[in-house]
Amino acid sequence: MKVILLQELKGKGGEGDVVDVAPGFANNYLLPQKLAIQATKGNLKQLEQRKHNIAKREENRVSDAEKLKTALEGTVVKVEAKVGEEGQLFGSVTATMIADAIKATTDLDVDKRRLELGHAIKTAGEHEVVYSIYRDIKTSVKLFVGDPNAEAPAEEEVVEEIVEVVEEVEEVEAPAEADEAAETATEE
Repeated sequence: MKVILLQELKGKGGEGDVVDVAPGFANNYLLPQKLAIQATKGNLKQLEQRKHNIAKREENRVSDAEKLKTALEGTVVKVEAKVGEEGQLFGSVTATMIADAIKATTDLDVDKRRLELGHAIKTAGEHEVVYSIYRDIKTSVKLFVGDPNAEAPAEEEVVEEIVEVVEEVEEVEAPAEADEAAETATEE
C-alpha cells in the first residue's frame, strides 16, 4: 500500500516521501497515528503544492541538527552508579540515565530513543555512546560510569598510567631482546 509520510519514520523515509508499506502496517499504525496518509491522486497533488514548505522545514531540521551536533561533540558526561568489586555495576546504565546526565551537563534535551548504546553498559569506566540526531547526522559522547564518590580520571593521569605500562613492557622486553641477539651471534 502506498502512503505519504507526514513526518520522519526511522527506516522508511522523511516527511513528504511516498513509500510502499504493508497494508496492515498502514491501516493499524501509520494511518491511526497520523504518521501518514494514503497516496491518492488528490493527496499527491496536495503534496506537490506543499513540496516547497517541506523542503524549508527539512533545511531547518538539518541546520538545527548540525548545531546540536557541534554542541555535543567532545562532551564528557558522568553517570553515577553503584560499583561492585572488579568494576561491575549493580544493574546497568540505561538510555534514560544517559539522557538525564547529558541534560545536566550541557542543558540540552536529547531524545533517549536516539541514543545508540550497542550493548548494555554494565561496567564502570569510559564508554562511547552514539547519538543519532537526525537521519544520517550522528555524534558521539564520551560517558564515564563510576561511583558517585569517585572522580573521573583526569587526562594527565590516564597518560601517566599508559606511560608507566609502556615503560614496564620495555623493561621486560629489553633483556629478552638482548638474549635473542646473543643467541643469534653465537649461532653464526
